[in-house]
Amino acid sequence: MELVVAGMRIYAATGGRPFDPALPTVAFVHGAGMDHTVWTLQTRWFAHHGRNALAFDLPGHGRSQGTALARIDAMADFLDAALEATGAKRAAIVGHSMGALVALETAHRHPGRVRALALLGAAMRMPVHPKLLEAARHDDPSAVAMIADWAFGRRAQLGGARAPGTWMVGGGTRLLERARSGVLANDLAACDAYDGAGEAAKAVRCPTLAVLGAADRMTPASGGRALADAIPGGRHVTIGNAGHMAMIEAPDETLAALAEAC
Repeated sequence: MELVVAGMRIYAATGGRPFDPALPTVAFVHGAGMDHTVWTLQTRWFAHHGRNALAFDLPGHGRSQGTALARIDAMADFLDAALEATGAKRAAIVGHSMGALVALETAHRHPGRVRALALLGAAMRMPVHPKLLEAARHDDPSAVAMIADWAFGRRAQLGGARAPGTWMVGGGTRLLERARSGVLANDLAACDAYDGAGEAAKAVRCPTLAVLGAADRMTPASGGRALADAIPGGRHVTIGNAGHMAMIEAPDETLAALAEAC
């Protein structure tokens, strides 16, 4: 699905079915340097089980035009405008990592737009190591290597893909390598600079679920639990053996949690 937001052509994957304004909508927001393809398994299920699925490519990412937005609040405003452009007045928003911060900030800034939140791989603060920031600023391949190493849990590092013939770590590496120059650095800097999660969490008034990977080394589960506890009525579920990329490492368990929350 293509739409125009603020003069930019924006892409959203729909899980293989056309958008139907009569159905409830679930919007998916990817993490730093990534795109809609991280949600392929989940969007297809929702699209074939009575919901609209909209996995957006943020500006400058994937198939979307424009320049990557430099702040989490700007990404949240973009998401609100993108949902308006589709005709979805309200949506459940599922965000991963940077996308989880965007989802949280959207619920804070545009509460009428958000009916539920699901936050994967998130924490109250998501600082980025200076060496990773520096490597990303120079498009150094070591930035991608560091993320691929830390994002996937031990089981994924050894194999363990549900789909025969696929390699989770290799696929994640190729995805990050496809990002346009400067996009990964931009996104990591936005995560590092964002300090509004505490204020946003206190303001959230919709049902919220944090989905945590027990083996997440980038945003440890303890940080996700603290974030969920800061949200009125917030809940959390931990997926054993999953690292930071739970929707890829443990797609069935992740889907079960999202289906209940969204």
